[in-house]
Amino acid sequence: MKTSTERILTTHVGSMPRPQYVVDQLFAQDQGKAYDAAEFDRVMQRAVHEVAAKQVEAGVDIISDGEMSKISYATYIRHRFTGFEIAEVPRATPKDLDDFPAYKQRLADAGGTPKYHRPVVRGEIKIKDLSPLENDIANLLSAKDEADAQEAFMNAASPGVIAVFQPNEYYPDDEQYLGALADVMRVEYEKITEAGLVLQVDCPDLALGRHIRFRDADIATFKKAAQAQVEALNYALENVPADRARMHICWGNYEGPHHHDVDLREIIDIVFSAKPQAIQFEGANPRHQHEWAIWAEADIPDDKILIPGTLDTTTNFVEHPQLVAQRIERYSNIVGKERVIAGTDCGFGTFAGFGAIHPDIAYAKLGSLAEGARIASERLWH
Repeated sequence: MKTSTERILTTHVGSMPRPQYVVDQLFAQDQGKAYDAAEFDRVMQRAVHEVAAKQVEAGVDIISDGEMSKISYATYIRHRFTGFEIAEVPRATPKDLDDFPAYKQRLADAGGTPKYHRPVVRGEIKIKDLSPLENDIANLLSAKDEADAQEAFMNAASPGVIAVFQPNEYYPDDEQYLGALADVMRVEYEKITEAGLVLQVDCPDLALGRHIRFRDADIATFKKAAQAQVEALNYALENVPADRARMHICWGNYEGPHHHDVDLREIIDIVFSAKPQAIQFEGANPRHQHEWAIWAEADIPDDKILIPGTLDTTTNFVEHPQLVAQRIERYSNIVGKERVIAGTDCGFGTFAGFGAIHPDIAYAKLGSLAEGARIASERLWH
């Protein structure tokens, strides 16, 4: 992957707000309604070209397809693999929201709850259809060239995030469930990198999983599970060079108290044990800004690249470029400017049709990110 040599490069976590014409197609597909598959493909191709051009216009160096074709960052897999069924099972909620039930209800009343179907594993997991992945790759490569972007990355769910958030009713234990997921996801990872794209593996299971699935467990139980999830990820990445992969950890892309978020100090060594060279993490929101000090104290492996979040992705504030620059410089002082890429806390469209940030403001934020990176680069290189 490209790294900072003459200036700080910019990127983001992946998802961007999807236009309504995309949302309509995604929900028709996800809900099993009649839809025109050829039209679906045309819509996604158009949307990816549009979102790529907007990212480059905003000043983003390393772009994505905005996850246009995915209903969400993890549940998209049911359209690609066997074994997943739709079921009406209770949806786990974050522990912090349960502590404030009136606020949780207000979020629900305001439409703050995603409405996509939740897959449950009730059969053997195998590859069903690679064409959605192949279409995604072709669309992003074409859009990258047309927009003249420096580099492009593609998101993919980690085995751990699928296992933590999609209930298993088929495999006898978590180890076999993770193993089955790693076997199919490795195909997706390898195809993405073989095409010349950077792979981004989304791993909110390593942080968000603590206050959802493992909310009532002790920290040792959670960490043991997180380590097993990283081992499954490393197995799936066996044939992917470390410098072609980056990983994203996250405590949940929602506006809430977050007072049950696991401390970075508890998981940082587990994160370091993962194969991807670059680590993308929250660094801008009020609950995790202070953790730059933990990165400063940590024994960060010499080959790791940091992609700190310099923009919050749950509020419509447009961060001042000077603030973005300060955040970039802070991490540059920890690992050196050549090992920092400026990023965002999370995605702007984690779920189709759902997002706290207005689409126009999302791109304004990315513009501020680019300007902040320019300011920081002037200070760091001159």
